[in-house]
Amino acid sequence: MIYLASLSPRRCELLEQIKLNYQQVAITVTETLLFQEKPQNYVSRLALSKARAGRLAVSTPHPVLGADTVIVCDGQVFGKPVDKNAAKQMLRQLSGRCHQVMTAVALVTATIERVRLNISNVYFRQLSETDIQAYIATGEPLDKAGSYAIQGLGSVFIERIEGSYSGVMGLPLYETATLLAEIGMKIL
Repeated sequence: MIYLASLSPRRCELLEQIKLNYQQVAITVTETLLFQEKPQNYVSRLALSKARAGRLAVSTPHPVLGADTVIVCDGQVFGKPVDKNAAKQMLRQLSGRCHQVMTAVALVTATIERVRLNISNVYFRQLSETDIQAYIATGEPLDKAGSYAIQGLGSVFIERIEGSYSGVMGLPLYETATLLAEIGMKIL
């Protein structure tokens, strides 16, 4: 049994995919990028902060997982868009280009704190304004890092990925399984 410091349905789907017994815990952390903080440090810090907050929220001896995902294009970090206009701008910047998806997963117990980072390259096809408007109208981009969901309608924009599909979705399963194995919890 573990706790997941996230209410993300995508992360739940991924944990269910690997048959992990978990319980969700709602947490709140400030997601502010620090001055000159590198994207990989930012996403790792947030994942660890979320796992720590989850552990404090439930006061449990069980392990707590936290995760965070950001999109990085030309060194710029894309989190979740604040509104439709921000989503449109992000999609325009991703159009016809390669960007990185960085997802960190953290595991916290009473005695350890560990973080693993997954970085994948995602290649978008060229998007027309019509594509962008139609996608925004679905509502899907509004709560997704980078304004798209690989597991949803946004998948039609992706020419290819180099890396982890589950990492792009929001919880890299290889890294998650590695962390759990390090504390004696084997998936298989």
